[in-house]
Amino acid sequence: MDFGLVLQTDPPASQVISLMKRAERNGFRYGWTFDSAVLWQEPFVIYSQILANTQKLHIGPMVTNPGTRTWEVTASTFATLNDMYGNRTVCGIGRGDSAMRVAGRAPNTLARLGEAIEVIRDLAEGREASVDGNPIRIPWIKDGRLPVWMAAYGPKALALTGQKADGFILQLADPFLTEWMVKAVRDAAAEAGRDPASVTICVAAPAYVTADDSPAALAHARDQCRWFGGMVGNHVADLVSRYGEHSGMVPDELTEYIKARQGYDYSHHGRAGNPSTDFVPDEIVDRFCLLGPTETHIEKLRTLRDLGVDQFAVYDMHDAREATIDAYGERIIPAINGEPGRG
Repeated sequence: MDFGLVLQTDPPASQVISLMKRAERNGFRYGWTFDSAVLWQEPFVIYSQILANTQKLHIGPMVTNPGTRTWEVTASTFATLNDMYGNRTVCGIGRGDSAMRVAGRAPNTLARLGEAIEVIRDLAEGREASVDGNPIRIPWIKDGRLPVWMAAYGPKALALTGQKADGFILQLADPFLTEWMVKAVRDAAAEAGRDPASVTICVAAPAYVTADDSPAALAHARDQCRWFGGMVGNHVADLVSRYGEHSGMVPDELTEYIKARQGYDYSHHGRAGNPSTDFVPDEIVDRFCLLGPTETHIEKLRTLRDLGVDQFAVYDMHDAREATIDAYGERIIPAINGEPGRG
């Protein structure tokens, strides 16, 4: 199993770069950041420095979207990074939650997202593609390589992922929901004539390693990661509005907990102590995240791996960022992959 680190690009950028270097030293193979131009610093500028200061780390957004940048700009930006540092980028992409809504625009349609996936990949790999009806090709790209991984929750988005994306990003770590969604993606890939095993599966969620499983330690970990249930709740609310509460299209296990949700303040998006996430119960935090002592993380990661998960990406937005990276490198990654500890 591969491991990734997910950060927000809060200033100073030097700290983001330092944490990514620390992650690589600890055996992480991927470095991801949020991409929302109003809320955080521009990630692609910082990617250049991350790549310059690491040797093998693959980097990308979790996730960008087809609305805040034109598609040829996105493709050229990835291709430039790859030309400078080797093919070490991945384009994580979705409809656009915070990036679009904070700017006063609705998230992109799935139709637009599906088209963008193909156009961005084609352009970044040197092939011709049609942008707004105009055929274009970026002439200087010779050996481009850009995997495009799509973030999804709902049935139509999961189907689109299986049909067109190179990877699937699932932002929660509940085994029941993971199994349900991975099956949906792979079934869609098979129906589209693709090899289901060719779609990389990436589960992303907060991880908080505690010294023990005492009530006090677990309560603190939950409070540091409760924000994640609120972030996922934004997407779930969209699904409920589209399909209804008990439509059979989305598991009730995913939709029940948002009944007490009363709006969302993006100024606290993805941050510990987010006041918009008081509605998230402890059970959801435990199901969606990885919390507790080392053994608890190892057990859940093995379960996810057995469900076909290729990468676990650690959302590291809490008060123990360095300690979490080090704990994974010293004890958890070696236990999962059968390698000597790092640090």
